[in-house]
Amino acid sequence: MRVGAKSVAIWVLPLAVLAAALALVASDFGHFASRVRGLEFDTYQHVQPRPYEYTADKSGFAVRVLDVDDASIARFGRWPWPHSVLAKLVAQLKTAGAAMVVLAFPLDEEDAAAPERVARLLPQSVEGNAARAALSHLPSPDDALTASLSLTKVVTGVTLGEAGPAPPVFRSEISVAGGSSALQDVRQFQDASAPLAKIEAASAGEGSLNVFPDADGTLRSVPMISRLGDRVVPSLEAEVMRLASGESGIVIRTEESGLPGIGSGSVVAGASAGSLDVPLGANGALQIYFSGSHAERNVSAAALDEGQLAPAELKNAIVFVAPPGARVETPNGRRTLAEVSAEATENILLDDALKPVSSPAAALVFLLVAGLGIVVLFARANTIWAGAFSLLAIGAAQGLSWLLFSRSHVLLDAATPNVSLALMFLSGLSARMFDVARTRAELKGSFSDLLPVKSIEEIAHAPGLLKLGGERRVVTSLSCGVRGYAALATSFAEDPAGFTRVINMTMAPLIEDAVSHGAMIGPFDGEYFTAYWNAPLDDSEHAMHACEAASRMTMSLAEVNDQLSRERRLDGTTFDPVEVGIGIATGSAITGGLSSRGRTSYSVTGECTVLAARIRALSGQYGPAVVVGEATREAASRGHAFLEVDFLALGPKEQPVKLYAMLGNPLVRASPKFRALATFHEHIFQSLRTQQWEKTRDLIEQCRKLSGASQKMYDLHLARIAYFEANPPGDNWDGAFRQVVT
Repeated sequence: MRVGAKSVAIWVLPLAVLAAALALVASDFGHFASRVRGLEFDTYQHVQPRPYEYTADKSGFAVRVLDVDDASIARFGRWPWPHSVLAKLVAQLKTAGAAMVVLAFPLDEEDAAAPERVARLLPQSVEGNAARAALSHLPSPDDALTASLSLTKVVTGVTLGEAGPAPPVFRSEISVAGGSSALQDVRQFQDASAPLAKIEAASAGEGSLNVFPDADGTLRSVPMISRLGDRVVPSLEAEVMRLASGESGIVIRTEESGLPGIGSGSVVAGASAGSLDVPLGANGALQIYFSGSHAERNVSAAALDEGQLAPAELKNAIVFVAPPGARVETPNGRRTLAEVSAEATENILLDDALKPVSSPAAALVFLLVAGLGIVVLFARANTIWAGAFSLLAIGAAQGLSWLLFSRSHVLLDAATPNVSLALMFLSGLSARMFDVARTRAELKGSFSDLLPVKSIEEIAHAPGLLKLGGERRVVTSLSCGVRGYAALATSFAEDPAGFTRVINMTMAPLIEDAVSHGAMIGPFDGEYFTAYWNAPLDDSEHAMHACEAASRMTMSLAEVNDQLSRERRLDGTTFDPVEVGIGIATGSAITGGLSSRGRTSYSVTGECTVLAARIRALSGQYGPAVVVGEATREAASRGHAFLEVDFLALGPKEQPVKLYAMLGNPLVRASPKFRALATFHEHIFQSLRTQQWEKTRDLIEQCRKLSGASQKMYDLHLARIAYFEANPPGDNWDGAFRQVVT
């Protein structure tokens, strides 16, 4: 098992996601980046739409849409309206004070009711010839429309990409500052369909009608320029801007884009005509800042014809006329093309258009730097740091993007890199979770019986905590065993199943008590088991937790004995109470992993482990179940009551140790009975060390009568006094009892 080694996939997977994201953002493959940007900027416009303003206050021109509403359809019929109706409406708009009329639909076909068109449909016969002669004297709707247009400043539309009988004659000259190389992202067409020649001649200007929704079907911008062959031509909105400015041409400005030496070059940045100037994207499109539908913008064609408009309603107005059924999806819902063009014109007149960043270079640089930061944190730190950095980077980028939009109307794409960063973190988190699950499974396979679930989870999340290579640690070792194990086994010679059941009933809850208090379980052979604290995980209160576990174990043993007292053995006799001894010692030990045949175990080896086992073996002669060494007593004294019970050397050449019985919690330690007992014990051992044998006997006899006194321990010390009287220890005696070697 390779627990402790960090999985390479934790940082390799985010790095792979970063590389894919950089490629996607740079190439906009599958329109991923543009779709994400679109959703981001749509959200901004929903949260903070453009306030609707009366443009005449700032530019001198109002912007209106001639609304083909139900009343107008009832009056003039369904669209398309005859050219005679259009001629009348254009004349009425002129009379009402309109400064410009924009016919935002194709006029490349004769009116269906034009006499000359009807005449061409008549048969070659006497009657047909007579009818043609009569029709030739009727006025033409196309001529009426042409006459009306010639008296008004009208902009008509050209459809790019459709072949017509003759190329359109655009009025405006478009110059590109910086050369035509900046136009590489501007759409190019080879054909165009112009209005009828007479209508085109009567128009003040003409521009392309083409609009291009984004990949998700939402129209967010209108092209201000396009390429027709080698010529740069204006859109309907660009021609309106030129005529409103009084200029004869439009200037396209450019700027440098990209990183120096890496995909750098000139791109379209804006368009100007006189005092009017708008920012453009590299594709020559105006990104519209929508305000939404407003009743003040629309004028009913029926109300115009009936003379129901206020006198100044159309004064100096730029009026857009478009088919009612041609609706497109926008960030503000479905709108007519006339409304879209009107909003674009309002942006131009108010200098309120959105300013797109010319290239994804800023987003790419941010994504690269922040993405590498996440990869490094996954590789060198942990998931929490990587997550915190991801949130910080995403929040900072999105905050800056919103600030630029709300304050300056600049469209800085933060969503695309932020989505990429989020995917990077999620990929790293997924790899981390997979690694944790794999490590957890390995740990459970090797340590499920040894470590608490909490410790397994901690190591699974931070494998470096489990140092299998070996280290020296200060640990607390607890040894717990059944007293009289051999005799108990003999008593069950005819009932091995009963013996196994009793041992399991006794030891299982005790082991669970140790594990629930944070212990790692060591060797267990049925007679005894060993538990360790502060290995393999750090536990600053290891001695305290070991004593707490031992205290709980004594209560569990009482519950087991209570249950056994209500049961019977096979021979019908009652079960004798099971006794256990518990020894606890604290000290330095060597810890590490041992592997064999694909299985890893964790070992703790040191003097404290040996001492705990010896204390457990000796505990029966003191009475109380739990006996601890001096280092454990010092580390856990604030949480438990300890009573000195012995001072002895466990081997002829070993240093003597003081042993203490654990009798309870701080409440016991503060009780008058315990304090009296502790005082007597202090005098007993002081008398022993000074070889005052008779005084020691008297103190022991008095102590026997106190609550909590252990008669077995006093019998032990009386026997030792008799031995010392027969074998005086000498003047240099340190007060410790040493085993008699025979």
